[in-house]
Amino acid sequence: MPDALLADLIDLRERAAALAVDTLIPLRDDEALVAGERRRRVAAASRAAGIFGLPQPVEVGGVAGSALARTVARDELGRHDVGHLPGLFGPTPGVLAGVGEPLRTDYLLPLLAGEKQGGFGFTEPAGAAHPTSARIEGADLVVNGQKSYVTGGADADFINALVEVEGTGPAMVLIDTATPGVELTRRFNSMDGSHHAAFTFSEVRIPASHVIGEPGQGMTRALGLVSAVRLAIAADSVGLCRYVIDQVTERLQTPGRGGRLPSDSERIRMRYGDLRIRTFAARATLYRAARLVDANEGGHGETANECMAAKVVATETVGEVVDQAIQLAGGEALVEGHPLESVYRRVRVLRLAEGPTDVLRTNIARGALDLDKGCL
Repeated sequence: MPDALLADLIDLRERAAALAVDTLIPLRDDEALVAGERRRRVAAASRAAGIFGLPQPVEVGGVAGSALARTVARDELGRHDVGHLPGLFGPTPGVLAGVGEPLRTDYLLPLLAGEKQGGFGFTEPAGAAHPTSARIEGADLVVNGQKSYVTGGADADFINALVEVEGTGPAMVLIDTATPGVELTRRFNSMDGSHHAAFTFSEVRIPASHVIGEPGQGMTRALGLVSAVRLAIAADSVGLCRYVIDQVTERLQTPGRGGRLPSDSERIRMRYGDLRIRTFAARATLYRAARLVDANEGGHGETANECMAAKVVATETVGEVVDQAIQLAGGEALVEGHPLESVYRRVRVLRLAEGPTDVLRTNIARGALDLDKGCL
């Protein structure tokens, strides 16, 4: 539970809170800062606080924090509505974890050093007739297909894409965006301010050495990354629940017309109590999932169901919490620039990111009924 933390995690939580209050909130609210400069300052402050390297390997100067440590940091940063700021956390190996040469030298190390940017291509466009696929020609793969919602794709030097390789099955394949036949067909933003891209691959020839991991294990490798991202989204969401409740608490304890406190209303108290109940349950779910991931020696394959469950509970909860908070705060909360208005736009995306809620519910059922995975 979030209350049963050892001293090192309590220290981490306090450092995250101090970083948020002393540095990140002023940076977030400084409208004169351009995005690149804000990101640079956020990253520098996060490094100084010992948070930037939590997801990074020790060999590149990272901290290699546990899933629980990353959860504690994200929860606390979300509680101050700064967890969405770019630059807070260093680049992670992602699906490139443990790769050999030449991928390690040419892509993994430059990625971790911030010299190259990677994208993650998992989703096919809705109208795609076939999954992205590759045929083997000698020592090369020839890739054809499309990917949409490529995270970080608009500025990516390479894409780690899930590709169906003939004769071996799904594989994660690294595709350099400068390779002939790679076309960035669309750049677009989500309503939460995140950036995505769509790509087509037409007879893209890449070395067979660009297959990441074992042939046929691409889906397992991809889902390992997806699970980690789902747990991060859950932590951000739970932190935002706490932020929203803080906003509502202040509003309800501010006298209105006639000097009456909104919190004097029994109806409002009932709704407010429900916000706290839902957040309490979501936070307990999140921390249990993080501990289960760590108990699995840091791997995500055997805790995919738990990460999905945490993501569903947390994102559905934050959506409901901010929606009800706006009802309690009144029409002023819908005005552009109001804290709740900003959060409302961002959290709506989370129920679709890294798997829509209903798809995850179905996947959890499949994991339990067909694969005997997951726990209660």
